Amino acid sequence: MENVIITVAGKGGVGKTSISAAIVRQLVKDHPTSRILAIDADPAVGLATALDVQVNETIDDIRKAITESGEGDKSKKKAIELLGESKFRIFDAMVEKDGFAFLAVGRPEAAGCYCSINTYLKAVISMVSGEFDYVVIDGEAGIEQVNRRVMENVTHLILVTDPSKKGTQVIQSIKKVADELVMYKKVGAVINRLNDPEVAKFVDTGEIPVLAQIPDDPQLALCDVQGKSVMELPDDSNIVLGVQRALKAMEIQ
Repeated sequence: MENVIITVAGKGGVGKTSISAAIVRQLVKDHPTSRILAIDADPAVGLATALDVQVNETIDDIRKAITESGEGDKSKKKAIELLGESKFRIFDAMVEKDGFAFLAVGRPEAAGCYCSINTYLKAVISMVSGEFDYVVIDGEAGIEQVNRRVMENVTHLILVTDPSKKGTQVIQSIKKVADELVMYKKVGAVINRLNDPEVAKFVDTGEIPVLAQIPDDPQLALCDVQGKSVMELPDDSNIVLGVQRALKAMEIQ
């Protein structure tokens, strides 16, 4: 079976990370013997919290260690080559949980552009994805990582929005860029926090097919305030049921 690489993207604050975590939960449940990797590619580092993962070393930690150990004038290409030579460090940085492995991009100490991290992240995704049956990437909010071809080779692109006009405009912008820069096989939208059927009539996702509509999830909110992992959500949770519909619509088995 060809490995499945799922990228989850969308505007910030729409529940993208919770959807990503719920996808990991579902894959672990459906495929207990498969090799599953969750990548927290969002510098906001929410996926680690959602999945109750304690991260000790990040991709950016490795990037800095590699570049600082070399000469200051090494080219970006040379740095990526060094990262490839340090593949064992990437795998050492992965946190092994019950049913899946986890890798975090990390957050740079300096404010500003995440270009360096994104360059390395692209190399890491290419390097490790072939070692797993399923890879779930919680992308950075917005369009930056897609625009920089960080998610260049993915099989499934899941775009998360809430019912807002701004949210749907963002996912349509992401798809427009992805159509030119990402070699995905399937794309679809998840409309999160959609509580009113009347509102649903006015939610416009353009050419993006809707995979699932998910109402607010009180069980997810309770899980969050109690500091529990999304992995502990019950099977009748709204977000769990919505993710099941989305994965089925994408024919991810």
